[in-house]
Amino acid sequence: MLPSSIQISGEPLSGAEVRDICRGLRDNAVRLLSLRGCRLCDRDFGRICRALAGATSLAQLNLNLGVVSSPSRIKQLAEALRTNRSIQSLFLHGSPLTDAGLALLNPALALHPALVALDLGDCMLGDEAINLICGLLPPDGAKSGLKELTLSANPGITPKGWSRLAIAVAHSSQVRVLNLDYNPLGDHVAGMLAVAVASSRTLEVLDLEGTGLTNQSAQTLLDMVENYPTALRSLVLAENSISPELQQQICDLLSEGEEEEEVAGGPGDTQERERAWEPAAHQRSSSSWTGPSDPSSQMVLMTSGLGDSLLAETEM
Repeated sequence: MLPSSIQISGEPLSGAEVRDICRGLRDNAVRLLSLRGCRLCDRDFGRICRALAGATSLAQLNLNLGVVSSPSRIKQLAEALRTNRSIQSLFLHGSPLTDAGLALLNPALALHPALVALDLGDCMLGDEAINLICGLLPPDGAKSGLKELTLSANPGITPKGWSRLAIAVAHSSQVRVLNLDYNPLGDHVAGMLAVAVASSRTLEVLDLEGTGLTNQSAQTLLDMVENYPTALRSLVLAENSISPELQQQICDLLSEGEEEEEVAGGPGDTQERERAWEPAAHQRSSSSWTGPSDPSSQMVLMTSGLGDSLLAETEM
């Protein structure tokens, strides 16, 4: 039987449901486990962590919206990740980790052999957390690292922290998707990110929605896209004080670059990006609406093609 997915959103988990989840993980019958906003006791959370530690089929784990709600749960998750070898995407959006919590989790993240996508949006992070995250974006040739990173809505990170991240992105040989939306970045940080994008050979998607940018930033980004060859193919600038004309110019230039790549690469590349890896789904949800407090779930849908290619590369 092919591994399937378990997706439950915003509901309390019964003891029977927890037992079924644990059985599926132990039997390696689950490829995607999503428990967004679910409520469960500490004992049941520990049972799930122990089961996922030995799971070899689990590729994506979504614990968004407060499931990892205490230092004890962070420690249990970290212990599971130290043993697990299969998880490629980990989503913790909306978890009150803080810098101290990420410090507990970081050793397991840094040593995980398969992890390529990490969502730490709205996790109450600051500059100390950025120092740890930069270690997950190693420079060229050092070791494998993250290919997708989400740090949306972490207003505690200062320009100093963002500048350090920009340097790490510029030198990373791995990162393809970077989501920084709804952080108070401003034009100064945007300028540093433009330099990082121009230096990166891999960054394809940069989300700067709602980050306090103006036409000054847009002009810098336009000059970068127009004059420097980059891998960038998607730049999100919505909800900023940027003129529609500048946004359209940037969009047009990126579209031209993507069309040229498709002509050069042929139809096979596009088909590969569009492959779906999830053969079956068992879903139960109290609501199908995805609000702004959890934009990472929207990001998974928008960049699913790229995510599929990352999964395929890791499995090769």
